[in-house]
Amino acid sequence: MPCRLCLDFSAFHRQIAAIMKVSDTHILIVPGYTNSGPDHWQSRWERKLSTARRVVQAEWSKPVREDWVARMIHEVNAATKPVVIIAHSLGVPTAVHALPHCKRRIAGAFLVAPPDVDNSKIRPKHFMTFGPYPRDPLPFPSLMIASRNDPFGSYDHAGDIANAWGSLLIDAGEAGHINTESGHGPWPEGSMVFAQFLSRLQA
Repeated sequence: MPCRLCLDFSAFHRQIAAIMKVSDTHILIVPGYTNSGPDHWQSRWERKLSTARRVVQAEWSKPVREDWVARMIHEVNAATKPVVIIAHSLGVPTAVHALPHCKRRIAGAFLVAPPDVDNSKIRPKHFMTFGPYPRDPLPFPSLMIASRNDPFGSYDHAGDIANAWGSLLIDAGEAGHINTESGHGPWPEGSMVFAQFLSRLQA
């Protein structure tokens, strides 16, 4: 990851614990297509963050936009504390489409590897049913991490929607889809960036 920053997991977890105690924030993990497996960085973070819970979909391999978005809305509205979203892949459009119907306060969003849901060449075709992306600026701080060789979406596409949403864009270099298959199970660079992002949010 081009930022060249590193943080060991023990330091990251100590920092997160201190921040969470002060901010009292609820973390929502929003996986993408087929869910995030046990070695995926989202799953690792979920196990370590005491206030985190996953948005669990009824059907992971045949995603239906309306169902995924409805589940996201339910989880946000059930929260009793300000929500911070951690979305990967198809979880990104799921979260963004849910926003107009979310009644609880969202403090921020950490968005990773957004797929190009308008590109008919990308498979599976289920992705296109989640398009187009809304282009209104997000009403809270957001950070996007995108790869230069993501098979599900180009860096230029990520930059375009990050610009529309007012998200800070971080270039991950040639990091694939930033998932287990691309070597991002343990993802210390991402942990560090998330810790810094979280520390700047208003509780």
